[in-house]
Amino acid sequence: MLEQPASHHDLVDHLVRTTPLRRGEAVRVILDVLAYFDEPVEEFVRRRHRELRSGGLGNDAVFERIAAELPHRAVAPPTLTLRQLRRIVYG
Repeated sequence: MLEQPASHHDLVDHLVRTTPLRRGEAVRVILDVLAYFDEPVEEFVRRRHRELRSGGLGNDAVFERIAAELPHRAVAPPTLTLRQLRRIVYG
């Protein structure tokens, strides 16, 4: 079974009470969400760029969308300009 971080016992209990998840499933969901939000900004920008470009968006629209998404991360990074986002992707 996955190891449950001690600080998340209340959250696991809450999920088990309020959803159809069993305890082990709730722990996995929490760990997955934490891992998702632990992704460094640079990796997030590169990943979203790839995903959005593969969806057919042009670079201008991609960087606008990424800039709009960043402030909504669990721990919002500093505001990055479109130029800074392009530099992360293209160096």
